[in-house]
Amino acid sequence: MKDFKKYYLLPATPEEVYMALTNPLTIELWTGEEAVMSTEAGSEFSMWEGSIVGKNLEFEEGKKIVQQWYFDGQPEASIVTIKLHPDKKGTSVELRHTNIPDADYQSFAEGWNDSYFGPLSDFFDVP
Repeated sequence: MKDFKKYYLLPATPEEVYMALTNPLTIELWTGEEAVMSTEAGSEFSMWEGSIVGKNLEFEEGKKIVQQWYFDGQPEASIVTIKLHPDKKGTSVELRHTNIPDADYQSFAEGWNDSYFGPLSDFFDVP
């Protein structure tokens, strides 16, 4: 099992980034896919036509999102923690994803960059 930690800089306020990560309609705008999302702790979520599914554990509006991502047969929970910090250029996003199965690590690292935060940055960067 491996952990992934990275910082991303997004050209938007922490409140805007939080909305883009938690509002299903906004998620659909930057992913191009239907999303099931709620800011209620304990609720299930699904993104990218079920490619990513899990449970929402904790929310701190404009500051923090904690989710459990499901992997079949995994003995320990895979936890994603996203912390949003104000930055003079927008928002510094601190991402930590724990307990990624070794065989899936590279695809998840690339996915965070290419499918998650890349499109999200493009969404905010549109003139």
